[in-house]
Amino acid sequence: MKIITLHTRVDADKLLAHLVQKLNPLFREQRQQDISFKIEKVGNTIEISQPELYEGVLFKLEIKGKRLWITRNEHYVDDVNSLTVESILNSLFEDITDDSRGVDLLLEG
Repeated sequence: MKIITLHTRVDADKLLAHLVQKLNPLFREQRQQDISFKIEKVGNTIEISQPELYEGVLFKLEIKGKRLWITRNEHYVDDVNSLTVESILNSLFEDITDDSRGVDLLLEG
């Protein structure tokens, strides 16, 4: 799990819309692969999956105040597609916060 501070409160629906708009195009641009990820809100959690290639959810994102809890599927931590998605997510999290400090990593483990 990784926990980052967003410094400003971010609405889950706003984050979801941002990810839906940006994640797949950026992934295709970076990896030159025609792979699309399913991005959906389940309760208070945003889940990112690709059922054709991976069993289960790749990432779960949960906003808790000014913190974002990110859970990765432990079976795909070394997978190049998963690593690419994580890299893109990190840049998109900085885009979504309107604070000049961006985001800070609190915990990774």
